[in-house]
Amino acid sequence: MSIKGLNHITFAVADIDRAAEFYTQVLGAKLLVKGKKTVYLDLAGIWLAHNLEPGAKAAETYTHIAFSVAEEDLDTYRRRLQERGIQLRRDRIRNPREGRSLYFRDPDGHLLELHTKARADRIEYYQSTRGDMDFFDGGKEDG
Repeated sequence: MSIKGLNHITFAVADIDRAAEFYTQVLGAKLLVKGKKTVYLDLAGIWLAHNLEPGAKAAETYTHIAFSVAEEDLDTYRRRLQERGIQLRRDRIRNPREGRSLYFRDPDGHLLELHTKARADRIEYYQSTRGDMDFFDGGKEDG
């Protein structure tokens, strides 16, 4: 018995149309299903479900979803977000071997990240620099 993979991610949203527009126009998601209280999107093979829940509030913590993007696309995403008035969180100071990121919130306050490096790159960097971590088999696998 084992988990086979990520099935879907569901977000509570205050406005279905606004959520659909943001994820399709800003992030390039494909619209799959749209109803009065639900929208299903595909973003890079990930099923994103948005359910209408007026008054629901997203946590204002570091809890977030990170999407992989190519290094050469990150600045284009930055401009796209800024042109739409989407506030970017201050960049984290990182070693270039960790990759670059953009952090921002969707219209309902869910924290999202666009990140340029893979898990294997991050773990390799940590293995070479962090003596306070333990590493286990499979830690370098990407997927």
